[in-house]
Amino acid sequence: MTSISRDESTGVPAPAELLVMVRQRDADLLATVERLDDAALRGPSALPGWSRAHVLVHLTNLASAMARQADHALRGELVDVYDGGRPARDAGIGEGVREPDARIRAALASAVTALEARWALVAPADWDRPVRYRNGTLDGTLHCWWREIEIHLVDLDIGYRTDQWPVALAEHLTEFLGWRVPDGVSLRLVPTDRGRPRTHGVGEPVEVTGPLTDLAAWLAGRGVSPAIRSRPGGLPALTAWT
Repeated sequence: MTSISRDESTGVPAPAELLVMVRQRDADLLATVERLDDAALRGPSALPGWSRAHVLVHLTNLASAMARQADHALRGELVDVYDGGRPARDAGIGEGVREPDARIRAALASAVTALEARWALVAPADWDRPVRYRNGTLDGTLHCWWREIEIHLVDLDIGYRTDQWPVALAEHLTEFLGWRVPDGVSLRLVPTDRGRPRTHGVGEPVEVTGPLTDLAAWLAGRGVSPAIRSRPGGLPALTAWT
């Protein structure tokens, strides 16, 4: 079996390996969308107030935004993720869901294809180029898309579940989402099946145990498994996703 090169501190595979994983998930997403009839496309997702069309439009716009980050980074330039920030992002979703169903499907396929084409131009050293997304580097936009496509495939509520997430993603989420720990809490996450413990925050100690994917799902706001245990007391209230 071929080993995967991975940053052990974050659980993220190296860009070359991650691109292979992401391209497969892109193909899974597009195949899934093609199987949805119009009624299912407009049906409710697992996200309150959002239909599946909302989820797909969001992914379309995000793919275009990440491609733009790559375009500018390769030219040595910085650009905002969305012109106009979060209000413009939300308005774009609202406009997009009013498009015909066929156009929503086609726009997603076009945006994903364009994003993969941009990433094909990125040389190994280019992944360290700065971007505006979280004031990080270009590889962070690849991590972003990986998270978003895996999480929103679950949100589509068509059979893909959080316990099917790759181990590497669950490891990454339990590291990346540490910023959701509220002030005044020192949260220790202890997987009971695989992975290593992680601690986030400073303050009153709270230990949360459970299967790795269940811990990741809780941090991502995708449900609380009955296998999760917290002591002392209940689970802390996580901060809003930003």
